[in-house]
Amino acid sequence: MKARFFLGLLTLPSLACATTLGVTVTNIPDAVGTIRVAVCAENEFLKPDCKYHAVVQAGAGQVNTTFPDVQPGVYAVQVFQDRNGNQKLDQNFFGMPKEPLGFSRNPSLHFGPPSFADTAFSLGAQNSAISLALRTK
Repeated sequence: MKARFFLGLLTLPSLACATTLGVTVTNIPDAVGTIRVAVCAENEFLKPDCKYHAVVQAGAGQVNTTFPDVQPGVYAVQVFQDRNGNQKLDQNFFGMPKEPLGFSRNPSLHFGPPSFADTAFSLGAQNSAISLALRTK
């Protein structure tokens, strides 16, 4: 029992360092469906299950969401407009997205999905905010 208590105390400093990340998604074409936002570590990038995620009702123009208690580190944000509510990014036969999507640092999407390095940003102990634009291609 004492060992569990002391192990619990060891996690307190990491909780105290958690920060808040605000994400603004712009260039939303319409208010159809939801905007699915994920803040991903490198090993989660381009996968459906990132530790930090939110679903926001779509609104033409832009929406905002906040992620409290994010641990400092290197992350990428991936976003898509789930127009049909199936909770996944729809793609055509060739793997091209059929729904608007975007990534932190707004990388080029001409030759497939971006790399983690092209989208990554460092989140420190200070509250931060980023903005990214949805793209239809």
